Amino acid sequence: MTRTRSLASGLLTLSAAAMLTLTAAGGASAAPAPSDGNEAPSVASVTLDAGAAADYWTPERMQGAVPGDTLAGKALERGNRSNPALVEKSKPSSTKATKGKPTLAQSANPVSHIGKVFFTLGGTNYVCSGNAVTSTNRSTVATAGHCVNEGPGAYATNFVFVPAYDNGAAPYGKWTAKALYAPTQWASNGDMTYDTGFAVMNPDAKGRKLTDVVGGSGTAFNQARGLTYTSYGYPAAAPFNGETLKSCTGTASNDSNNPQFNTQGIPCDMTGGSSGGPWFIGNGPDGLQNSINSYGYNGSAVMYGPYWGSVIETTYTNAAKS
Repeated sequence: MTRTRSLASGLLTLSAAAMLTLTAAGGASAAPAPSDGNEAPSVASVTLDAGAAADYWTPERMQGAVPGDTLAGKALERGNRSNPALVEKSKPSSTKATKGKPTLAQSANPVSHIGKVFFTLGGTNYVCSGNAVTSTNRSTVATAGHCVNEGPGAYATNFVFVPAYDNGAAPYGKWTAKALYAPTQWASNGDMTYDTGFAVMNPDAKGRKLTDVVGGSGTAFNQARGLTYTSYGYPAAAPFNGETLKSCTGTASNDSNNPQFNTQGIPCDMTGGSSGGPWFIGNGPDGLQNSINSYGYNGSAVMYGPYWGSVIETTYTNAAKS
């Protein structure tokens, strides 16, 4: 069991592609996955030219950004071209909340270290969610792998983090990224087991480091399965609009539809845009971060996140000390 304690105080995830009807994951009876996320750690990264990224993200571009939920589904298709049957069997899609029906996701007050992530891939502007985590460089943000790299494919550009975003307000400004990190298993193969990425942010105009300004969450790796989590994100697809923070709380259970992903799910109907949002152990945003919003299935109000084992821990360690 590995824990990094705090020093300070967004789906495949929701792919819009069509899918076969899948049974929602139920209780903790799902069969154990063949992998525990402890394969030989290998990390991929890229250095970014921040340039005018902050100026690029005008209010109009932020408003028009596409929820990053389609990216993981595309990654799955690219990574499994040699086995089309596996793609059809495994393809998740958007978790859809019924219009007018009460949602499991609850409104939450803005949290200084949780925010929206904006980036460009393939000429399209996207939006995900992310969270500042404690790190040696005091500048690291955790998000989904598909929000930093196509998996496999290109890395994001114009990457910015907007902490405590709320109805267009950016009380802590826009922080540009200088480097992006992901497990090689994600960047090379789009393996959903490792759908986590980390961004290292530049100092702000005053020379301050990110977590010195907004705080950050401690991280935890190689934890027991079946814990209680609270997840956060900025869902943008109906009935949500992506303008305010939402949260879900529940006990995790394995994904019985696709146990090869080694993921766990909690009851949650957040939609696209919540990709990369943090999962905290326990109730509320003050616990240790132990996963991210990764994907959901059509007709199922469950959000799944990757198991943070040694591979993702090594990715975090490399980003945190850069």
